Amino acid sequence: MDGDKKFESVYSTKVRAGKRRTYFFDVRKTRGDDYYITLTESTKKFGGDGYERHKIFLYKEDFNRFLEQLQGAIDHVKTELMPDFDYEEYTRRQQEWEEKKALEDEAPESESESSDDMSW
Repeated sequence: MDGDKKFESVYSTKVRAGKRRTYFFDVRKTRGDDYYITLTESTKKFGGDGYERHKIFLYKEDFNRFLEQLQGAIDHVKTELMPDFDYEEYTRRQQEWEEKKALEDEAPESESESSDDMSW
């Protein structure tokens, strides 16, 4: 491990949420062989000059309670506040956007039109 680097990233995944927002889930290892998770929301600034980032550090002793409360809050919205809403709509839109983007990436440059608009 690099002497200047305190914490090693051992796993990372992301969730794209529209054209301006991305969530990152990173598992990091400490020097003492312990692990924690950072949740990062990265939002592109309107002027196009950089990103705004917000982080949450989640430690192993809080994993179960955090997950339970997060799931409880999501379930409350889905069952009590907005039971008739189609939550799968966003999954379908994301999948369609990713398929369209993959096709554009395969097309020759002259035929491809760059569009990151997910229309939401």
